Amino acid sequence: MSRICPVTGKKPMYGNKVSHSMRHSRRRWDVNLQNTTIVVDGKKQRIRVSAAGLRTLRKNAKVKKVAPAAKAEAPVAEAEKPAEVKEEAPKAEAVKAEAEAK
Repeated sequence: MSRICPVTGKKPMYGNKVSHSMRHSRRRWDVNLQNTTIVVDGKKQRIRVSAAGLRTLRKNAKVKKVAPAAKAEAPVAEAEKPAEVKEEAPKAEAVKAEAEAK
């Protein structure tokens, strides 16, 4: 099984392990891959994705977090991110109303 994230394309990094006596030996830093289950086209699919890739999927509404009570169900992947209408916070409205009142 390769240690490559399918979302971000991250691969292991290579470098030197440096001891206290400054001796250099080769080592590698693996990607932080996590097993997760998503639903794609109505089918559950298990993938290994990096932690950063999982955050990206959740941020773009491709994966919804599972509530603790509903662990049996898998997160649902959507085809596209729904169009969101940004509304002003109630606090901002109150501040505007106060400014207009003065």
